Order: sequence, then structure tokens, then C-alpha cells
Amino acid sequence: MARPCRILLLENAMRRQTRNPYGPFRMGIQSYSMRKFSFQEALRMTRELGLEYVEAFPMHLPYFAPPEKWRESARMIADSGRKLIAYGVVSFGRDEKNARQVFEFAKAMGIEVITADPEPASFGFLNRLCEEFKIPIAIHNHGPGSRYDTIRSIEEAMRGQPRWIGACIDTAHLLRSGENPVEAVRRFGKERVHAVHIKDVKDRTQYTRLGKGDLDMVGFLRALRQIDFKGSFALEYEEEPDEPMPALRECLQALQEAVRRM
Repeated sequence: MARPCRILLLENAMRRQTRNPYGPFRMGIQSYSMRKFSFQEALRMTRELGLEYVEAFPMHLPYFAPPEKWRESARMIADSGRKLIAYGVVSFGRDEKNARQVFEFAKAMGIEVITADPEPASFGFLNRLCEEFKIPIAIHNHGPGSRYDTIRSIEEAMRGQPRWIGACIDTAHLLRSGENPVEAVRRFGKERVHAVHIKDVKDRTQYTRLGKGDLDMVGFLRALRQIDFKGSFALEYEEEPDEPMPALRECLQALQEAVRRM
């Protein structure tokens, strides 16, 4: 039986009073890392990892479910003592009605940022929805050949858009495209970096555990600290989906070490 929510909330408060091993960052996890498990199990695993924050991917927590399911999911998250602060990656096309449903879901769930792969034609109504719901969009870069695969392609998408339209920097995907995640932070700046997916890759082809690939983790963290980044900061590990916990623990240990050195 789950312990009462108030006990879990007290645990979280006590944890915040102690030194954060992730420095100034609100360390969380992208639930895609636990995609072979139910969302309830993913929340339990997140707690076992000592993390408070979660970014849910849509198959774990479908926005297209009826509102009564939203309320049920909100209760489950509250009972777990975790905090859902981000959601995605969502593909926005030309359907404004569908986009509005995503924002209504996000507002109902207390989500702070939506990570997204928006079609250029969607920006007109996304701007209006961001302003109406006070929830920003973070353009998520994917690998080589995708719509948003380079620093420049994201900059071009954000050009002329209000600050509601920013970036979710996926470090491994930028490396796969031959880009430098540290440079991405510097060029996008405080007003546009809304979220981060931190993961590692070797030689632009092989995903690795954090610290085993080519990511300059210390430099990346320093760059985020320099812009006073307060957004969603999510570990994402795509390998070993059947048994991800050992790898996730190792990634978090490497990240803690990098925080000590930043």
C-alpha cells in the first residue's frame, strides 16, 4: 500500500532542505527511459532513483484520454510524491483543435512546459495557445535529417516568435548532428532554453551512458548555470529498456560528479 501523500510531500521538503546533488538544477527524468513499464511503475522507479521531477512521454500519459482519466492520473502522480513538470515530445501539425486539447491537458496536469516537434505552419496558433494557457513550447531537436537537427534550424524556427517558443536541447541528438550542446546553450540563451534532455553518444552513432560518450558534461552544466537555467532538466537514456535502472543509476552518478566539477 502506498504511503499517504503528506508523508511523501514531507520527504520531498526535507530533501530540498539538504544539499541538492544536482546543484541548481531541478533534476528529473524523461519517462521514455522506462517505456517498457507502466507509468505507475515509472513513477516508482523515479522515486527509487531519488528524483522528484518527471517529464512524461505521451504513450505513458496520453493527452487524448478522456478528462476523467486526467484526474485519475493526477491523483496517481500526487500519491507518488513526484512532480510532473514537462510533457512530450508532442508533434503539432495543422490541427489547432488537437493542439488546444494538448494545452488543456497540460494545464489540468500542472505541466510547466511542452516539448515539441511543431510544423512551421502551427506557430501562429501555438503562439496564441501559449499566451492563453501561459505554457511555453520547447522545440526538441532530433538527429540528422530531421526537421530540427541543428542549432541553426532551431534558431530559424524561433526567429520572430515570442519568448513562449523556445528550445528543448537534446544533447545526444545535437552531437549526432555534429553540433556542440554547449554552443546551443550560449546561442539560445536564458530566454529560450526551456528544457533539456541530457544523454550521451559516442562517435555520433552509439548511445552511451552519461560520461562514456562525447558530451562535455561539465562544460554543458556550466553553460546552463551561466544562463541561470531553471527549466525542466531530464535524464533520458534510450538503451536497455527492459532493465534500465542500473544504467540510470550510473548516469546519475556521473552527473553528480560533473556537478561537483562544474
